[in-house]
Amino acid sequence: MENNLVLYRKYRPQKFSEVVGQEHVVKTLTNAIAAGMISHAYLFAGPRGTGKTTLARLLAKAINCQNRREGTYEPCNQCESCLEIQKGISMDLIEIDAASNRGIDEIRDLKEGIRFAPTKSKYKVFIVDESHQLTKEAANALLKTLEEPPPHVVFILATTEVHKMIPTILSRCQRFDFRRLKIPEIVKRLETILKQEKIDFEPEALQIIAQLAEGSIRDAESLLAQAISFVGEDGKIEKNEVLTLLGIADTTIVLKFLEYLAQNKQKEAIEFVNEIIYKGIDLQEFIKSTIRFLREILLFKINPNFQTSFVLEKKEELEKLVNEFSQKKIQNIIEKLLKAQEEMKFASILQLPLELAIIEICSENQ
Repeated sequence: MENNLVLYRKYRPQKFSEVVGQEHVVKTLTNAIAAGMISHAYLFAGPRGTGKTTLARLLAKAINCQNRREGTYEPCNQCESCLEIQKGISMDLIEIDAASNRGIDEIRDLKEGIRFAPTKSKYKVFIVDESHQLTKEAANALLKTLEEPPPHVVFILATTEVHKMIPTILSRCQRFDFRRLKIPEIVKRLETILKQEKIDFEPEALQIIAQLAEGSIRDAESLLAQAISFVGEDGKIEKNEVLTLLGIADTTIVLKFLEYLAQNKQKEAIEFVNEIIYKGIDLQEFIKSTIRFLREILLFKINPNFQTSFVLEKKEELEKLVNEFSQKKIQNIIEKLLKAQEEMKFASILQLPLELAIIEICSENQ
């Protein structure tokens, strides 16, 4: 593996057909490219790590590809324009990080650059990442540019917080909403990478990584890179090693903790929490896993036909816990744990908010 290139960059999709998820975005964009209906401004909105910048670069590559035939949409990845964009050296693709270049001066510089025709390509493409962070003055200056851009300019604004964008900018753009990726989509992508890297793995290990990524393919690939470094290129990515590396509690540990809560054993539950901290398990991740498990129990209790891969895998354990918890108690525990999770961010003694939550949970149900 190229050690100097992180996985999410090494395996960044170079064609629309390689993009994971976001089918609605890919289909609309590729149809527009094939039909030659290129808009002057796009807005890509959605959670981090879901492919906004990747698709922005693919769009830039496709509309400037020198070998792309009429009626098609895939970039050739062989012409000078494609290769320059792929290497990040194209003079006609300008990427601006609005988080660090958010002022009026930067937008004025951008407006100056717009006046000049593309150096080699058909379009000069501006990708403005985290565009919601532009100052009010900068956003208004950008609006003026979006209202009457030259025909050779295409804007792609990307944001994780679309509600902070000013409405007048939103109205000037074609908007695409990106969704979090599903666990099976992420697992499939990780499997593809590992097969290309010729690294063995346990399917359960990839399932854990996909769950932790919370819908972000970039986060999943970063976690996978950590796991590869941990086991070595000749090793095998196994479930237990991933749990150890990331400080994650195994399901059996979460189940044991929930049994103590179901039986109102506050002394044992508090001792158990301190025990797992000593073993190196990340307490924030432990609470997150416990809340996720409780959510599954709650939904399973409301609807026994509720089906997820997790429910199918742990159906026996879930059925047992469903009988031990009332719906009200599950809701109560989730609320207390969510509060403890937030308070832990500022606590001088990390486990104290969780210990207090345990005392409250067990006291209320005695």
